Amino acid sequence: MKKFLNEFKAFIMRGNVLDLAVAVIIGAAFQSIISSLVDDIISPVLGLFGGVDFKGFVLNLNGVEIRYGAFITAVINFLIMALVIFLIIKGITKVSELGKKLAKKEEAKKEPTTKKCPFCCSEIDIKATRCPHCTSVIEE
Repeated sequence: MKKFLNEFKAFIMRGNVLDLAVAVIIGAAFQSIISSLVDDIISPVLGLFGGVDFKGFVLNLNGVEIRYGAFITAVINFLIMALVIFLIIKGITKVSELGKKLAKKEEAKKEPTTKKCPFCCSEIDIKATRCPHCTSVIEE
């Protein structure tokens, strides 16, 4: 039993499990923000232009209410959330690419520390006078 508990503890403490737990919690909080955005801002604005409130769309069949307006609102929630996540990922990608470009520029500014041996084409130190791979004498 002790071995089982130790394995379970190791499983729970792995980084990817903790990352997943944090992502689920943040996702739930983010979903409530998006729901509020759609319910409190976007739906009323769409109602101004269309003159309708999606939540008011209800179909009664034999005394059973089918609230398809709530479904339309859920679809709008999903689309807005997908758009926001897309924009966030796109922004992160741009920043990452910018960082990589800056790193390449910094590396390009540095003086070279190696050169190629003209005989065996191996990388050697720039100050070397003899190739450590093929032992050829390298003339400056």
